[in-house]
Amino acid sequence: MEPLPDLSTLSLADIARLAAEKRLPPVEKWNPDHCGDSEMRIARDGTWFHQGSPIGRETMVRLFSSILRREPDGSHVLVTPVEKLDIAVEDAPFVAVELKSEGEGRDRTLAFRIKNGDIVTAGPAHALILRETPDGPHPYLHVRGGMEALVARSVYYELMNLALEEDADRIGLWSEGAFFPLDGAA
Repeated sequence: MEPLPDLSTLSLADIARLAAEKRLPPVEKWNPDHCGDSEMRIARDGTWFHQGSPIGRETMVRLFSSILRREPDGSHVLVTPVEKLDIAVEDAPFVAVELKSEGEGRDRTLAFRIKNGDIVTAGPAHALILRETPDGPHPYLHVRGGMEALVARSVYYELMNLALEEDADRIGLWSEGAFFPLDGAA
């Protein structure tokens, strides 16, 4: 598997091309019988575990993340054409760990690298939301199939700095023509 891209060295055109080239298995079309528990867990920080031990091989994590699906009841499964296994997810199944911003105001585009190597550009199809939790607000980015990435704290700080630099009436950012408030107001 090729190394993860460094967003700081890529143009938005490069990012869009990489995102378009990423072909995921059609997990939404697979409906095998439930086979049990995978004995796997995704921790809040995005670390994958099997039987209590962290999975150290990035290539394995990338492979498993490509067959991850969210079920209608909100649970998560690893699915192939012949089996479906439960997987525990502590918060969000993904973590956004890097940000690339180009443009300003309504012309801004925000691209995120997810810990598993996926690249997601915030916009109408990939909303960036701020959710109030018992330990304060947490930003999330829609990735695919009802699944989200928790935006890492350092990336959230970058977003807030960009939003404050905009000096607009409302704290938030535009990306691909959609406005995403970061002030917690609805």
